[in-house]
Amino acid sequence: MITGAADDDPSGIATYSQVGAQFGYGLAWTMLFSLPFMIVIQEISGRVGCVTGRGIAANLRRHYPVWFLRIIVTLLLVANVVNLGADLGAMGAALTLLLGGNSKLYTVGFGVLCVIAEIFIPYGPYAGLLKWLTLSLFAYVAVVFAVHVPWDDALFATLVPHIRFDTANATALVAVLGTTISPYLFFWQSALEAEDQNRRSGRPLCRTPEDAGPQFDRIRTDTVVGMGVSNVIAIFIIYATAATLHANGVTEIQTSAQAAEALRPIAGVFTFALFALGIVGTGLLAVPVLAGSAAYALSDAFQWTGGLDRQLRHAKAFYATLSVATLAGVALNFTALDPVKALYWAAVVNGILAAPVMVALMLVASNGRVMGRLKLSAPMRVSGWMATAIMTVASVAYFLL
Repeated sequence: MITGAADDDPSGIATYSQVGAQFGYGLAWTMLFSLPFMIVIQEISGRVGCVTGRGIAANLRRHYPVWFLRIIVTLLLVANVVNLGADLGAMGAALTLLLGGNSKLYTVGFGVLCVIAEIFIPYGPYAGLLKWLTLSLFAYVAVVFAVHVPWDDALFATLVPHIRFDTANATALVAVLGTTISPYLFFWQSALEAEDQNRRSGRPLCRTPEDAGPQFDRIRTDTVVGMGVSNVIAIFIIYATAATLHANGVTEIQTSAQAAEALRPIAGVFTFALFALGIVGTGLLAVPVLAGSAAYALSDAFQWTGGLDRQLRHAKAFYATLSVATLAGVALNFTALDPVKALYWAAVVNGILAAPVMVALMLVASNGRVMGRLKLSAPMRVSGWMATAIMTVASVAYFLL
């Protein structure tokens, strides 16, 4: 559920908003299309952690060449820092809408606040509190039922794929896939499941395969619900922006204020406040996931002690990585980076870099030396490789069109 909530981070909100504004309902089909692949990839990630008691990077280190591990971890770090920069910049810009002032100063403040919270507040209570802020995203659901939506057109566009072979559509498709099937979520899900399994029994499932059934059922249920809620919200964001922005001739979102206008039909004078609440709330939840997945990956790669449930003195390298990744994201906002456009292009970067990371995940999960008797079944292998192939084709099409 936390992974699903973090998936609707500021980059996700901006991407779905831009898609709705630019294409109307035309790309709503991507959310239904991507959902089964999101579910299977996240479930596979969770199984790797639960079965082996280790994250993805640790399994790559133990069973594959070091150069392969370095490539995958480097790709993850690049994608995460870009995404962190975009999310933190958007949080600063959203707060500026509400309070005025200097957005870069707010961005620095959010970065420092997130680092302090990640180090000194246990993640469980932190996420348990912040996930309620994501309820503000249901405002987009309310918008859809408050404005005129041509439901015949909207549902037809959602259920029947419309593919156009041009640069704009290829870019949008990679962005949507990148913000829904993101590399950082694979490492995060795997690491958290490994921690939970070690906390529960002290032994990974590969040593007690007879216990796998209930754990796999739990992972599947949690993943289906979390990813399902995430994509339902995404569809409503597309619907809301299509019915408000696209319908009124706004086809490119240039500023946070333009993005916020999609909420005006229900929020009125509180439009900017509601928008800021959604951006800041999802950002505060997503930043620890982004920085944490980078820290887990490096800790696994270099055999450092790590984990968000560890105290600082026991996991100095882990928290140093987490802090540097977050502050590097802050630093990106002092370049020529445009906060709103950066959110969209962060999703594109995730989409491009996801395919090789998914290859690594599938190699680990399908390997009997890694997973023992609990390696992936044939249907899950086929589904996982299909998701990987689709992400690869979308990335190649982006460069060719």
